[in-house]
Amino acid sequence: MLRGTHKRPSSKVARAVLVAVSLAFLALILVVPVVSVLGYAFSRGFDAYLAALRTPDTIAAIRLTLITAAIVVPLNTVFGVAAAWAIAKFDFRGKQALITLIDLPFSVSPVIAGLMFVLLFGSQGWFGPVLRDSDIQIVFALPGIVLGTLFVTFPYVARELVPIMQLQGREAEEAAVGLGAGGWTIFFRVTLPSIRLGLLYGVILCNARAMGEFGAVAVLSGHIRGLTTTMPLQAQVLYDEYDLVGAFGVASLLMSLALVTLLVKTAVEAFGARRRRA
Repeated sequence: MLRGTHKRPSSKVARAVLVAVSLAFLALILVVPVVSVLGYAFSRGFDAYLAALRTPDTIAAIRLTLITAAIVVPLNTVFGVAAAWAIAKFDFRGKQALITLIDLPFSVSPVIAGLMFVLLFGSQGWFGPVLRDSDIQIVFALPGIVLGTLFVTFPYVARELVPIMQLQGREAEEAAVGLGAGGWTIFFRVTLPSIRLGLLYGVILCNARAMGEFGAVAVLSGHIRGLTTTMPLQAQVLYDEYDLVGAFGVASLLMSLALVTLLVKTAVEAFGARRRRA
């Protein structure tokens, strides 16, 4: 009893120190930058903030970011579900190679990925002459931005679903096959209901990464204002021109999207935790 009593104060002190260090670290890397962004964005008032966001170039950057995400996220969702299903539910030659390829964007710099697509589809690239003769432009246009964003974001859905499907095993699908169910019926009636929370979580992460991508898009876009600048690129352009209200205004929009993503992610995790306890 005495021994346990002596240990209790020290454990409370250690807990308090750890909490204080964690809060200080979060304040340093999260709260202070957020306050700084909002401070610069609204430094000239709310009307100036709205005026900065209503410029044609900024509106075009917002539109391009949303279009890119609207193309990339569904494609990555389809690929992620198919890849995770194949990896978790089937044995085939080249399975480990597929897993390695899915993890490739985590180890390759986005800038290198952008340069790779320039070497493939640029005017001096491997397919450049063919694309030029066909009047098809990929680099410095929407297709290049989509390709770069697609490359850096395609692991998120697959990597979220693979562990879930592997943990569930194959018994339910094998039982459905034994009962005569077809492939699509098995997927929509057996597999999809059991992975929907993980799928939603992966889609949220993929969307957040797509909207905030900078490196690959910076290489592939050409920084053509009003045409190929996404929101992160537009924020950099405005900052380089010393338009702090405009730059941090765009940054505040990206920050708001990140906050919404975080709230949705938290809600999904809380819902999943309630389902596991039920």
